[in-house]
Amino acid sequence: MAGFLDRAKEQAQRGLAQGKQKYDEVQTQRTGADLLKKLGAAYYAERHGSGDPAATQRALAAVEAHAATHGDGFLHG
Repeated sequence: MAGFLDRAKEQAQRGLAQGKQKYDEVQTQRTGADLLKKLGAAYYAERHGSGDPAATQRALAAVEAHAATHGDGFLHG
C-alpha cells in the first residue's frame, strides 16, 4: 500500500510541476502580447504627432528585453 501511495504522490507532484510550467508559459505569452500592444500604441501615437519617440524606444527596448529573456515565441502567436 505504501508503494502505491508513494507513486500517487510522485505522479501528483509531476502533475503540479507540469501545471506550473504551463501557467508560467501562458503568463510569459501574455506579458509579451501586452508589451507588443504598448509598442504598437506608442508607435501609432508617435506617427500621428501625439507621441514621444522616447516612449516608442522604451517600449521597443521592453519587447527586446522580454524576447532576450524568454525567446520570441510571443511574436509568432
